[in-house]
Amino acid sequence: MEIDVDQIPWKPTGHRGVFLHSVYRAADTGTSVLLIRMDPGCGYPAHRHAGEERVLVLNGSYRDETATYRAGSLQVNAPGSFHSPVALEGDEPCVLLATIVGGIDIP
Repeated sequence: MEIDVDQIPWKPTGHRGVFLHSVYRAADTGTSVLLIRMDPGCGYPAHRHAGEERVLVLNGSYRDETATYRAGSLQVNAPGSFHSPVALEGDEPCVLLATIVGGIDIP
């Protein structure tokens, strides 16, 4: 399955080449479900997770301090984990479906 990333109403973040689309947010639990798009070579700054994060790669690929993740990969980040994901160069935009509990802290 391929996703037409141009049809999603992306909102720019303060980080070059990184865009978000909110799918679901539960204020009472601090849980968010987001689509995240990172253009090739772009990434989210280093951050720590307050709660668990589950990330499914829908398109493209990215790497962090742990591994490289390609379309179809599922990564689970434990509460308190720290990483800085970056979309691979020369690839299509990396699109992720992320469930984040409790938010993140960018130092």
